[in-house]
Amino acid sequence: MTTPRAGSGDPARTIALLWRHALPTPSPRRGPRQGLDVDLLVERAVALADADGLEAVTMRKVASVAGTAPMTLYTYVPGRAELIDLMLDHLYARMPRADVAGLPWRERVRTVADENRELLETHPWAASVSTTRPTLGPGATAKYDHELAALDGLGLDDVTMDAALDWVLAFVQGWARSAAAAAATRQDTAMDEEQWWATAGPLLERAMDPAAYPLASRVGTASGQAQGGAWDPGRAFEFGRERVLDGLTPLIKRG
Repeated sequence: MTTPRAGSGDPARTIALLWRHALPTPSPRRGPRQGLDVDLLVERAVALADADGLEAVTMRKVASVAGTAPMTLYTYVPGRAELIDLMLDHLYARMPRADVAGLPWRERVRTVADENRELLETHPWAASVSTTRPTLGPGATAKYDHELAALDGLGLDDVTMDAALDWVLAFVQGWARSAAAAAATRQDTAMDEEQWWATAGPLLERAMDPAAYPLASRVGTASGQAQGGAWDPGRAFEFGRERVLDGLTPLIKRG
């Protein structure tokens, strides 16, 4: 399946829709005038993605859950590409943003990472969308401004601030994709990580000679016992987040 991408729709129509509450936009030429609007369609699409994944969000399905005909839906949103941008911006506009003014920089950036983790845990489908072309709506702009404030005043130039933030967010997105895949595996196999490890571990012990793979045997056993399985999402996030902060430290000290 093709990776969904933000910014892949028509720029003029996408930006007009994203900023529809700030810019005058023409009303649909046909279709119901009451009971249906872009906000409602986006909310229904987000709910559909939350329940069944982004692959379930087709124009036909969104029209169905919105109680309208597919051709009517196209008078509000030109296509799925533009709809995905609207869905992401909807999430960004509503995500909590903690006031971290006055806190040490590591705590500020840590909060940014944690806020994005919460967003992507609540809406796992959002992690699957490539955002190399950012969503250029008011929600995304407010999110970007808020997150840059965590790096402001640290002696970094503007380009480096943007790159540092992108690095933090890329880590969170990569982690969220792994966490979503792990959750899907648990659901598909009807086993959590501890149950899987309890079954697979003894089988591996009988098949593998520890002397032939001494490091894999020692480290894998210690890690599995410590986290109750091959991978623990909470431990992986906290370890990775702190290493990202460590990586920023010399850059900020030089600034």
